[in-house]
Amino acid sequence: MSTSTNVVVLDNGGGLIKAGLGGERDPSAVVPNCLYRPPASKKWLHLTSGDEDLTSAAVRRPMDRGYLINPELQREIWSHLFNSVLRITPSQSSLLLTEPLFTLPSIQRSVDELVFEEFNFRALYVAHPPALVHLREATRRPSGLLSRAQCSLVVDAGFSFTHASPVFHNFPLNYAVRRIDLGGKALTNYLKELVSFRSVNVMEETFIIDDVKEKLCFVSLDVDRDLSIARKSGKENLFRCTYVLPDGVTHTKGFVKYPDQARRYLALRESSLPSSLPVEADGVMNSSEIAEQPEDRKRVDLSKNEFDLTNERFLVPEMIFRPADLGMNQAGLAECIVRAVNACHPHLHPVLYESIILTGGSTLFPQFAERLERELRPLVPDDYNVEITTQEDPILGVWRGGSLLASSPDFEAMCVTKSEYEELGSARCRKRFFH
Repeated sequence: MSTSTNVVVLDNGGGLIKAGLGGERDPSAVVPNCLYRPPASKKWLHLTSGDEDLTSAAVRRPMDRGYLINPELQREIWSHLFNSVLRITPSQSSLLLTEPLFTLPSIQRSVDELVFEEFNFRALYVAHPPALVHLREATRRPSGLLSRAQCSLVVDAGFSFTHASPVFHNFPLNYAVRRIDLGGKALTNYLKELVSFRSVNVMEETFIIDDVKEKLCFVSLDVDRDLSIARKSGKENLFRCTYVLPDGVTHTKGFVKYPDQARRYLALRESSLPSSLPVEADGVMNSSEIAEQPEDRKRVDLSKNEFDLTNERFLVPEMIFRPADLGMNQAGLAECIVRAVNACHPHLHPVLYESIILTGGSTLFPQFAERLERELRPLVPDDYNVEITTQEDPILGVWRGGSLLASSPDFEAMCVTKSEYEELGSARCRKRFFH
């Protein structure tokens, strides 16, 4: 039996858990790292099928701002995952677990207790997400610069925060890591506030607004131009689109009313002149329907189970590039990357700028990489190339790197065993992971 078949790879994110067996290409399960409670229920339930009605559901998460704060809740979620979803026996398996950068020793001890004392895993290896992303990309392109130089800059825009992490020989350079305290959760909360202020109250609809953000938001390549277009009325406004809320009877999931209309902004890539853009949505909407919408916008009809979005679509992801607009005293992503690179040895600078890897769910916004390159280019010396690579699946990238590591022949030797943990304790065992 190969070692990877009994290694469980667990990417324990603040938003999603990705779990499966080492050596496989994709995880067996991708589930939210939370419990939810419908309004009509007193029980907290696990999210597994994806068909649940999540309207006005309350949410409990074991992680806050990226770090574990409720080990008991995490134990309950893991227990359901291992027993009902993965159907594994922890005492006969090793565990490769991801852990955020700069995790406090007290949290590390809580995690070790969960792994060895609650679940009785026979061995544990703890990895940092940037190292696994680097490993995945270096293996995918063995002849590329990233693989030859063994050096990259991983930009991880996740659920809780965004890190720019230089990686050298598969280890993050902790002294050079720079962080923005802004991730997918903060963007969802900001969109909730905008929609609640302008149309209908959705402050309790976390899951629905998450769906709105993922389906309709995009990164603007020219904010001033797009703001002026968003002020226009009728068919000249290329950003206006309608999202229909679930009614609990005919549909339990929200949806975009006119998908073709929602994609009209993509035509701005071909031309910066809005007047030259197509205004028909392939017959799905006619101009009279579009023309009626500005009036609907002015007087919100509360009997309608839908709302319109215009400039919210690009103002929400804009926060990653301009956190100051949310009142945060932090640099934007481009400046964050430059600061991370400048903290490294000058010999690494040209290689890092040429090996930027984007991972994490918040990098999935359309035009994200293009906007980042436009912002980065003026800040980087002219004789350096800037090359940005987005992972083929930014959400699964860390897990796939972990799966590769778990299937390597040296993996078992890198782990801390249960007997070592019992003999030496958490703090001394952790030194093996170079934390």
